[in-house]
Amino acid sequence: MSLKAYFTHGQAKRWFAQVAEQAVVHPAILTNELYLFVLPTYLQILPAIEEFSGTPVQVGAQNISEFNRGPITGEVTACELAEIGASVAAVGHAERRKVFFEDDTSTALKAAAALRAGLTPVICVGESERVPANQAARTSVDQLVASLSGTPTGPVIVAYEPVWAIGSTLAAPDPHIIAVIDSLRSSLYSDPSRHGSRVIYGGAAGPGMLTRLGNVVDGLFLGRHAHDVDALFAVVDEAYRQLK
Repeated sequence: MSLKAYFTHGQAKRWFAQVAEQAVVHPAILTNELYLFVLPTYLQILPAIEEFSGTPVQVGAQNISEFNRGPITGEVTACELAEIGASVAAVGHAERRKVFFEDDTSTALKAAAALRAGLTPVICVGESERVPANQAARTSVDQLVASLSGTPTGPVIVAYEPVWAIGSTLAAPDPHIIAVIDSLRSSLYSDPSRHGSRVIYGGAAGPGMLTRLGNVVDGLFLGRHAHDVDALFAVVDEAYRQLK
């Protein structure tokens, strides 16, 4: 889940504590049957790592630099994030593409930097406008292929987030999600160098969605619906029921 920049530092620390309190006793998280990661702001990463140190919850960044260490003012490198204990990094998010004009080329460079540093990149893909599912699938697969171009071997997490659903009250229709996820899985799983990869859905994702989709997706990329800790663990409970 990504906290984006909604929480103040104090709010984030309280949220970390509440999530850690439940995560440390949840059977699916304790046994590593479920993979739960949190992406706070840069300044919140160290407190998050400290709070979740006694749990299997992974902490990462919402963005990373495409560059290595050096005279790159204002950037946070993948190697530094790995050094402090981060394990995940989102790349190519729709808001980064729209606001900061990032493209598939920069996303591929960031994904490569993450993999070289031992981080798992969360590669965000998805169509900008609402289009038929087959067209959305082509767009998303093309983005994925371009975003993996030239990257080292290793597992990745692909987050399908139709841009038009991000921040909306409604997620994409279930048949639409299923069609796009199927195409992304076919593309990703056909590459043996990506063994262990996952495909998840984001964009107004929340409680109830995993129950409807079943095993079509490997998980959800939660945003504001995870701000409520009870709603977050409602999703965790849904996922756990599917494992039984």
